[in-house]
Amino acid sequence: MMSEAEVLKAIGERLKAIRIQKGYTSYEAFALDHDLGRMQYWRLEKGEANLTMKSLLKVLSIHNMTIQEFFSEGF
Repeated sequence: MMSEAEVLKAIGERLKAIRIQKGYTSYEAFALDHDLGRMQYWRLEKGEANLTMKSLLKVLSIHNMTIQEFFSEGF
């Protein structure tokens, strides 16, 4: 079983991979384009933020992705 820190890191890596796949090379540009706090989003990608369901759902909505789709790969 993964620790909480490992889960947050894996989620962050997945968010980063999706952002890059969507053509955003910079987390800052992505955050600014979608009205997200730059530092908060950076911390999400680094696995350093206490991720809330609300935050995750907001980012997934931006990517037109369901929570099932998000967790279907790599978890």
